[in-house]
Amino acid sequence: MPNTQRTRKTNNRNENTNNVEAPVSEQTAEKASVRRKPIIPKDIDASQFVTVRNGFQGKLVYVSKRTGETFIWEEFGSEQEMELRELRNAKNSYKTFFVNNWFMFDEDWIIDYLGVRQYYRHALPIDGFDDVFKQKPAELKKTINALSEGQKRSVAYRAKELISEHKIDSLSVITTLEKALNIELIEK
Repeated sequence: MPNTQRTRKTNNRNENTNNVEAPVSEQTAEKASVRRKPIIPKDIDASQFVTVRNGFQGKLVYVSKRTGETFIWEEFGSEQEMELRELRNAKNSYKTFFVNNWFMFDEDWIIDYLGVRQYYRHALPIDGFDDVFKQKPAELKKTINALSEGQKRSVAYRAKELISEHKIDSLSVITTLEKALNIELIEK
């Protein structure tokens, strides 16, 4: 990764009248299996620094409302060290960075600590981002439909790059991307 800059451093049960458990739909069962108790380390200090990666395809700039400190990520995947306290403030002041998955984390506990799991449930990891383009069209469509708007834009941007580099040349993949992202990737 290139160097980046930084200035300043009850258990509910559904029962019917015969005391037999009510049937659970597949969708409800799936949602229940997704819910889990967050695993957050016990010895967290709000002043500790954690690595934050750029999930935006391009330069990302964050300016702290609290301190005025400016954080700059030059490109997708670049890293900055930020205080957990600052990330909590960012969640309250600039929720868009989380909703769009512009802030990405290698450590899952950070997402749980910040209480933003709902925004990262379907996020593509930085290190495996290009793997989405290797999926079969049906799987690709399903994956894209689950992404945040920010990650959809990142997928579109990256797809254009890979198409121009002739690294994506499957017409079925390109057509699926165009339909799922509602954009035109190649001139027709």
